[in-house]
Amino acid sequence: MKPTTLALLAATTALATPAFAAEEAQPERDYLPTDIVVTGDRDDGYDNADGSTATKTPTPLIDVPQAVSFITEDQLEDQSIRQLNDALRYVPGISMETGEGHRDEVFIRGQETTADFYIDGLRDDAQYYRSLYNIDRVEVLKGANALIFGRGAGGGAINRVAKRAELGDAFTSGEASVDTFGAFALLADVNQAVSNDVALRINATYEEFDNDRDFYNGRFIGVSPTVTAALGADTTLIASYTYDNDERVTDRGVPSLDNRPLTGFDSTFFGDAGFNRSEVDVHIGRVRLEHDFNSGLTANATVQFADYDKVYSNIVPSGTDGETVTLGGYLDAQQRTNWIGQANLVWEADFGDNLSSTLLFGMEAGRQDSANQRQTVSFTRAVDASDPDALQPNETPLTDVLFIPPFQLNPVSRSRDSNLETLSFYIQEQLEIGQYLELVAGVRWDRFDLETVNVLNGQPGDRVDEKFSPRLGLIVKPTPDLSLYASYSESFLPQAGDQFFILSQGDAQFEPEKFTNYELGAKWAPLDKVLLSAAIFRLERTNIQAPSPTDPTLTVLAGESRIEGFEFSAVGEIADFWKANLGYTYLDGELQNDNAFGDAGQRLQQLPKHSISAWNRFDVTEQLGFGFGVIHQSDQFASFSNTVVLPSYWRVDAAAYYTVSDRLSVQLNIENLLDEDYYPSAHGNNNIQPADPFSARIGVRFEI
Repeated sequence: MKPTTLALLAATTALATPAFAAEEAQPERDYLPTDIVVTGDRDDGYDNADGSTATKTPTPLIDVPQAVSFITEDQLEDQSIRQLNDALRYVPGISMETGEGHRDEVFIRGQETTADFYIDGLRDDAQYYRSLYNIDRVEVLKGANALIFGRGAGGGAINRVAKRAELGDAFTSGEASVDTFGAFALLADVNQAVSNDVALRINATYEEFDNDRDFYNGRFIGVSPTVTAALGADTTLIASYTYDNDERVTDRGVPSLDNRPLTGFDSTFFGDAGFNRSEVDVHIGRVRLEHDFNSGLTANATVQFADYDKVYSNIVPSGTDGETVTLGGYLDAQQRTNWIGQANLVWEADFGDNLSSTLLFGMEAGRQDSANQRQTVSFTRAVDASDPDALQPNETPLTDVLFIPPFQLNPVSRSRDSNLETLSFYIQEQLEIGQYLELVAGVRWDRFDLETVNVLNGQPGDRVDEKFSPRLGLIVKPTPDLSLYASYSESFLPQAGDQFFILSQGDAQFEPEKFTNYELGAKWAPLDKVLLSAAIFRLERTNIQAPSPTDPTLTVLAGESRIEGFEFSAVGEIADFWKANLGYTYLDGELQNDNAFGDAGQRLQQLPKHSISAWNRFDVTEQLGFGFGVIHQSDQFASFSNTVVLPSYWRVDAAAYYTVSDRLSVQLNIENLLDEDYYPSAHGNNNIQPADPFSARIGVRFEI
C-alpha cells in the first residue's frame, strides 16, 4: 500500500478523536472582530468578515494578505443567481470560458482552469456546472494559493461555503421563480432542531433551463441534507451529503467570421438538437469533526468522498466563410472518484509584551481515480465528385436553422485511466508583533504520485513530484481598521494539466509548471460593515514547455508568461438603505517567449484590460427596494492566436423588491436591461457564446 493511501486512512481515523477549526464558521458581521464566532444570523447582507478560508485559522478578512472577492447569499438572492458561472460574472479579474457548453471554466488573473474549485476548502475538481442552492457564499481568493489549497490555484481558487444545519433553530423557506423564456426554479430550505444538541437541514431544488437559443433546454435536480451535532461542550460533528443531477443541451455558440464573432445568428443552434446533450450525476459526502481543547488549542478533521459520472456529446462549428459552416463532433464520457482526508491543528497563544501567535499545522491526503473515453463523429453524406462546388460531408449552408448532415459515431478513439495519490503537510505562523505589525509565513510540502495508462495501446505514463510551496506576508496596521500588506506565494501544476486524465511519456520527463505571485495591497474598513480593498500584483508562470533554443525539434521547459495588474473593490452596507458590491480590475499579460501557448509577445487569451462590476441594492422604504448592476469588459482575444476579438461590452441589470409581510416577498429581476448584443465568453476561435438578450424573472420568496 502506498504512503498516500496509508495517510488517507490515518486522516479518516483521526475523525475518531477530538478535532477542530473554524474555517467554515459564520462570523459576526463586523470587519474588526476579536474572534471569528459562529452565529445563527441568516440575514448577513453583502458584508463578510471571515477570512478563515485563506488561512485555515480564525482570521478577520482585513488581516488576510491577499486579494479576496466574495458574494454572499443575500446578494445571490437579490440578483436571482443560481449557477456558479453566473455569479462569477460579477467578480472583476475573472473572465468566463464557455467550458464547451458542459462545465464551469474560468480565467483568474489570466490563468485558465477547470479544476480550481473547492467546497468548504476541499477540492471539487470534476468538470461540471455547479449550482448554488445549498451555498452560503462564494469566495474567490486571488493569486497563487498552494499553501492552503495544494496543487494548481495558480491564478486563484474559487471556494463555496456550504450551508450547514443550525443548532437551536427551526425555519422553513422557499422560492419559486419563472422568466420570460419559460425557465423556472423551485427551491426549499428547511432547518429543524431535533434536540438542543442536534439539528437537521435540507436544501433542495428543481430547475428547468431555457433561453433565446434555438432548441436549448435542460433541467437540474439537487438535494443536500446536513446534520450538526454537539458531542459535548467543545466538540461538534457536521455531516452532509449532496446529490446533483444536471441534464442540458450542449451549446457551443457561434463560429467567427472576419476575426469577429459571427453576427446575425445569435439564436441559431450550431449543433444537433437530439445529439448535443450533457448529463452528469454528482454525489458528495463529507464528515467533519471540530474540537476545542481550550487554552487556545483547537483541531479539526474532515473526510470527503465524491463520485462524478458524466457523458456529453456535441456537433460543433469549426468555421464559416459566411455561406457554409464546417462541422465536427464527438461523444465524451468521464468518471471520477475522489477521497480526501484533511486534519488541522491550530494553537493560539499570547506571549505577553505585545506578542501573540497563531500556529497552524495540517496534513492532507487524497486518492483520485479517473477514466475518460471519446468517440469522434464521421459525417456520412455522399459527395458528387463531378461537381466541384459540392458541399463536403461535414459542411452545411449557413441558415437561421442549420441542416445537420447525417453522421455516425466512430469506434472509441481515446480511452485513458489515471490514478493520482497525494500527500501534503503544511505549517503556517501568524505572528502579531505589537499593535501595528503582523507576519504570515508558511510552507507546504506535497508529494504527487500520478500513474496513467492509455487503454487503447497500453502505454503508461508515471511520475512522482515532491514540491515545497512557500507563502510570506507582511501586514502593517497603522490603525485597527486599516491594513497595508505585501505578500509572496508560489504554486505548481504538474505537466499532466489540471484534470490528470493522461500523462504522456514526453510530459513525464518535465518538472511541474510554477506560478509565483507578488502583491502589494491595502484593506480599510471605514464603516462597521464596509470593506475597501486595493492591490497591485505580478503573476509569473514558468516551466511552460517551449522549443529548445538550440534545437527546435526538441522541447524544453523555457516558456514564461507574465500578468501585471491592479484591482479595487468596495463591498458592504454603505448606508442603512444601500448595499453594494463594486469592483474594478486592470490586467496586462503576455507570453514572454515562444512556448506551448504561442509566440512571444502574444496577449493571453480572454484577458480584458479593464473589467468593471457593480451591484447595488437601494431600499426606498421598509417594503420597497430596487437593484441596479453593471458589468463591463474591454476587448479580449478568444484564443492565444490573437486573431479573433471578442468586442468590449456593457451589460446593465436591474431589480425591484416588494416585501408583502415578514414571511412573504416578491421580486423582479431584469438581465441585460438595454438588450445589448455581446459575446462574453469563448472556447477557442469558433465556439463563441452569444449573451442572452433582455429577459425578466419574477420570483416569490416565503418563510415559515
